[in-house]
Amino acid sequence: MTRFFLLYLLRLNANFMSLDLLFENLTNPALLLFLLGIIAVQVKSDLAIPENSSKFISLYLLFAIGFKGGHELAHSTITGEVIATIVFALAAAAIVPVLVFFIIKQKFSISNAAAIAAAYGSVSAVTFVTAISYLDSHQVEFGGHMVAVLALMEAPAIVVGVLLLRQYDRDEMAMPFGKVLHHAVTNGSVLLILGSLIIGYLANDAQANEIKPFTNDIFKGFLAIFLLDMGIHSGKRLGDFFRKGGIATLFAVVFPLAIGSFTAWVSHGISSSVGDRFMLAILVASASYIAVPAAMKMAAPKANPGIYLPMALAITFPINITLGMPLYFMIASY
Repeated sequence: MTRFFLLYLLRLNANFMSLDLLFENLTNPALLLFLLGIIAVQVKSDLAIPENSSKFISLYLLFAIGFKGGHELAHSTITGEVIATIVFALAAAAIVPVLVFFIIKQKFSISNAAAIAAAYGSVSAVTFVTAISYLDSHQVEFGGHMVAVLALMEAPAIVVGVLLLRQYDRDEMAMPFGKVLHHAVTNGSVLLILGSLIIGYLANDAQANEIKPFTNDIFKGFLAIFLLDMGIHSGKRLGDFFRKGGIATLFAVVFPLAIGSFTAWVSHGISSSVGDRFMLAILVASASYIAVPAAMKMAAPKANPGIYLPMALAITFPINITLGMPLYFMIASY
């Protein structure tokens, strides 16, 4: 055990690039717009995104994520190892929200607990992209199917989050499970990301390239405006996060490091690729602040983005790219 932690400290010390990645991501325009939204509320500005525009951006982000993931999946060579990785990822995306929900539901309302559970069961595309840079710096490759895994892990977490909300919310307690499941699967945000995943899988390269300017080129711009909107919503109810600050912060630090380390260790029995094991760990450890907030804004309007967004974006994200990545990489390589 002592040797294990010494190796981790040495690797952490040798990887000051993590701090560079942290600085680079903290100066990312999308993140800065999120902060601008919070500041706008604090200075009582009238800055606001029209409700119809906000809903359109949410739908766009869900479609783009699903379509790109489905198209990547269509280009992946399906082997036993790839199937095992996808099955494990889907299982994690379904189990982690349940685990999170029952850990925190005593301290949060049901709607907030369900939204937090969905966020931590889902994944962060920005963390995934940062992890690619980390592997590039170590000259370690990973399978292209991991991009599809990124998209595939979004929907199960959202479905489970909606299921938990429907099942445990007092207004929905009397609903039969079949009706609860129907509501969860046919929820607009879930249906959109699953449907766009299938459409992306069926589309050929020529067809995908025709809408590439829409699905790829403008994605970051819409993401930036979406985070500005989320910053405004968060800023209006940021006091709720500070009231839950100790519990929320502790969970947002400890849980991702624990679940990411566990995944990196267990994944030795799933994949022979260090890169794939590392990517799987970072996906399970990450928390969504794009797809889940977009989905929960429609599926769980009572959930407070001023709690689950700062947890995922302001705490778990920087923890993963500074402390988490060297730790997961060491365990995946060990």
